[in-house]
Amino acid sequence: MANQKPVTTTTIFLFIPNLIGYARVVLALGSLAVMRYHPKICTWLYVVSCLLDAFDGAAARKFNQSTKFGAILDMVTDRCTTSCLICFLSSRYPNWAIFYQLLISLDLASHYMHMVAMLGSGQQSHKKVGKERGWFLNLYYTNTRVLFIFCAANELFFVALYLYSFPPATPPYLGDIYGIPLSYATIMAIVTFPLWLGKQCTNVIQMVQAAQVLAQVDVEERNGKLAAGSAKNK
Repeated sequence: MANQKPVTTTTIFLFIPNLIGYARVVLALGSLAVMRYHPKICTWLYVVSCLLDAFDGAAARKFNQSTKFGAILDMVTDRCTTSCLICFLSSRYPNWAIFYQLLISLDLASHYMHMVAMLGSGQQSHKKVGKERGWFLNLYYTNTRVLFIFCAANELFFVALYLYSFPPATPPYLGDIYGIPLSYATIMAIVTFPLWLGKQCTNVIQMVQAAQVLAQVDVEERNGKLAAGSAKNK
């Protein structure tokens, strides 16, 4: 222990999970660059970027390299990549633009409020959700499999809508449902829709509970000041 070198900001920036995070950013930027023209390339770049989200967390736990910077990098990358894809979907489906705007707003507001609430209540990570926040959020954030399944289904649903907006010249015949021709993108959207909907409900629950935590922090701070003032006047 005595021979260990002191940690610097450069050390933190070069932690393995953070390097994985930078790779995610590069892949996401690559997917955005070709999003309008090359749906297959875009999809592969986007999906690999999302899959690496599971590896940076595993690396942080394995090498004991969990950091506040890494947690913020992870969340910001998630929010930005998803928001950029939804923005593109609003251009491909202009009649649904308001709906997509609401989805982006819900996603950003929910996660920002959750992050501030966790830090304001003394937690070191936005994923360290105790049972006092409810059994579902506790399960969602502490069970890595549950978190991965919901997040993966959420992204795949948006990817399916993206691919559906690029109909192939000779689509394979996979049948139809209610008169809608089935394609691989359609099937993927149908399969992932229930979990996608569950993810949006989770965002609502997360935002409401974060508001309650923030309000409780305000209550404790104000009551503390009142108690201090009363003790001072005695």
